[in-house]
Amino acid sequence: MRRWIIHLVMAVIGASLGITVVPSILKMFSWDKGILQYEVVDGIIGAIIFIILSFVFAGSILKGLRQIDSKISKMNMSKMVFNIIGIVLGLLVGVIGSIPLRFLNVPILGNIISFLFVLVMIYLGYVLFDRRGDEIAKVFFRKRREVLATEAPATPDQPVNEIKTEKSVLLDTSSIIDGRILDVLKTGFISDKVIVPNFVILELQLISDSSDPLKRAKGRRGLDLVNELTNFEQVEISQVDFTDVREVDTKLLKYASSTGAKLVTNDFNLNKVAEIQGVQVLNINDLANAVKTQLVVGEHINVQIIRAGSERQQGVAYLPDGTMIVIEDAAKLTEKTVTVEVAKVLQTSAGRMIFADLVKK
Repeated sequence: MRRWIIHLVMAVIGASLGITVVPSILKMFSWDKGILQYEVVDGIIGAIIFIILSFVFAGSILKGLRQIDSKISKMNMSKMVFNIIGIVLGLLVGVIGSIPLRFLNVPILGNIISFLFVLVMIYLGYVLFDRRGDEIAKVFFRKRREVLATEAPATPDQPVNEIKTEKSVLLDTSSIIDGRILDVLKTGFISDKVIVPNFVILELQLISDSSDPLKRAKGRRGLDLVNELTNFEQVEISQVDFTDVREVDTKLLKYASSTGAKLVTNDFNLNKVAEIQGVQVLNINDLANAVKTQLVVGEHINVQIIRAGSERQQGVAYLPDGTMIVIEDAAKLTEKTVTVEVAKVLQTSAGRMIFADLVKK
């Protein structure tokens, strides 16, 4: 179907150019006599030429269209809108700018050069809004924001002209793949705005397309979690990007520094770099360790022995938060619920471990 549409479009373009360009070419060679002096014949000549070209270059045109489709599917909506605005404005400037060329009464200038001028203006408009669309929007809407800011009521502690930055937290790729941030939001402990940058979503898409099955599964789980996060009113998908930076971690740090947002991450290296640059970090692992059950030596608790330990007839049990409890002389009590007394609480790099003794009744 696309191939026939290409032939039809090329025929229309050829007919249009034939009517406008062919008479000028024939006049240069003094061939504009007889049947060649009619516009219909010139249009048919142009259409035939372009139909032949469409058959020759149909494969290349289809390949180019597929590449365009692929790029459009990956393009975010804000950038697409900016590109369309740039094309329309470029077309308007090109048409208006080509009007004086038609008054020169020179066929070549009036047709070919004016046509090329319109194409150049369309291209410049597209490139300008594609690369600088965000800046242009800020210039046009800055006045409106200033008016709204001055009209906002002042509070005793805040001057009228002070710009207020909304408190927000910024999610990185590792925190989304981890998945626990969704449960934290469901509990309502985070009341600030939660921002998911679009460049993080694109990184998740790249991970989900990986040839490694484990990475592919993590990427897809991350995309599913982002989809669930959008159900919360406080979650926002940000289209802000830093095109001059390639690394996602660097973009996150730049985003957090410029907005004052807190960075949520489980990445140890990113955590350290953020602290060096003065970015406040919220680590999900630190939060998980902080909310674990606090037990003191001598406290009695009821636990179920899950399996035998590695030494001295030890038994192993777990608290609801996943904390492991090692119980002396309990290897033979597997799958039984017993009462134990906390003997020692040990904090390790892997988490907290509790040692306990059986309480004899």
